[in-house]
Amino acid sequence: MKIASAGSIKPDSRAAVREACDTLLHKLGTPPTMVFAHWSIAHSAQTVGEEIARRFPDCRFHGASSCRGAMTEEGILFKDGHGLALLGVADPGGAYGVASRGFADNPRQSAARAVLEAIADAGRPGEMPDLVRLLSTPGRESEVLAGIEDVLGPGIAIIGGSAADNEVRGEWKIISAGSCIGQGLSVGVLYPSTPVYFSFHNGYSPTDHRGTVTATHGRTITSIDHRPAAQVYNEWTKGLIGHVLPAGGPVLNATTLNPLGRVVGHIGSVPYFNLAHPDRVSADGSLSTFADINPGEELVLMQGTVETLISRAGRVAQAASQGGHIPPEQISGALVTYCAGCMLTVKERIDEVVTSLNQAMANRPFLGSFTFGEQGCFTGGENRHGNLMISVIIFSGPADHGQR
Repeated sequence: MKIASAGSIKPDSRAAVREACDTLLHKLGTPPTMVFAHWSIAHSAQTVGEEIARRFPDCRFHGASSCRGAMTEEGILFKDGHGLALLGVADPGGAYGVASRGFADNPRQSAARAVLEAIADAGRPGEMPDLVRLLSTPGRESEVLAGIEDVLGPGIAIIGGSAADNEVRGEWKIISAGSCIGQGLSVGVLYPSTPVYFSFHNGYSPTDHRGTVTATHGRTITSIDHRPAAQVYNEWTKGLIGHVLPAGGPVLNATTLNPLGRVVGHIGSVPYFNLAHPDRVSADGSLSTFADINPGEELVLMQGTVETLISRAGRVAQAASQGGHIPPEQISGALVTYCAGCMLTVKERIDEVVTSLNQAMANRPFLGSFTFGEQGCFTGGENRHGNLMISVIIFSGPADHGQR
């Protein structure tokens, strides 16, 4: 197995993809078996897909737009709104399959069909993949996860992220061979020739503030403990969103360091949490988020700092490699999903996130995206959609990183 990353900050979409593909081929020394791609919305997703397919006609690929750009082990790739990066895997002993579908009227059914098509595309009918890489547009991720589990059961890890734009305007896109969609999903099934390991965590700790959800509407929390949800959240955070309570309004940037957590499971007696990011207050006092929340669930106010969001990326990478009992030197490459909300909060120090990952993975090639939702598999095997999360997928060695 050979893995390499490549990127470009050229403003012209076709020129950027060609530069990245040229670099990728030079580093690998052979055409890739699978390519993962992420780019800023200043680039044409259609062009990105066309150029990858033209340059690597026998390659499987999928990708999604990423908030502002992307990152690799060589640094952050966004300049004047432009940034694009690829991760290429040359693995003739493995198998990879990809399929995309629009949501239509039934995202769950679409996801189930897509995963079956991806398995067929890999030439492994009836064989469970080692891991599923999921890319979805925002809004229906929990249904998509359920559809994949309808086919594979709950025992296969599903790791990925929601496509993003820069301003939550719905300008995100997902691509795979012959497909470019604005509402839907792309599934990649991985049967690599070496083991893969993963970790899915967040950089927050619980506070003593907690309450029970008593009414919801979709992803909007109407009440907590029978009181307006936004009012309760404002009290928990000592007036953090008080300025928007009278009439409502956006609170996404204000709430990044204080998301709402739900216990997913425990390691011994220590709980681990999935997060929901509050994004808007309505005039009736309800609080909307980027995750599905149900009546009866207990919410815990979480807290984080810029420092923990920077350092956590490297710790998640460490947890993935330690899960496989492999030293960093035996990592072939990695895929990193880092929440866009976290990225925007630490943006002046985003280079330190790259440094944290490089220290944890011995400067091995990686591709990182900045997403509007994260899907991952927790320690107890629970596949979930959450917000403000970080995941790392590690391809183990023996490593061959091609030419430098």
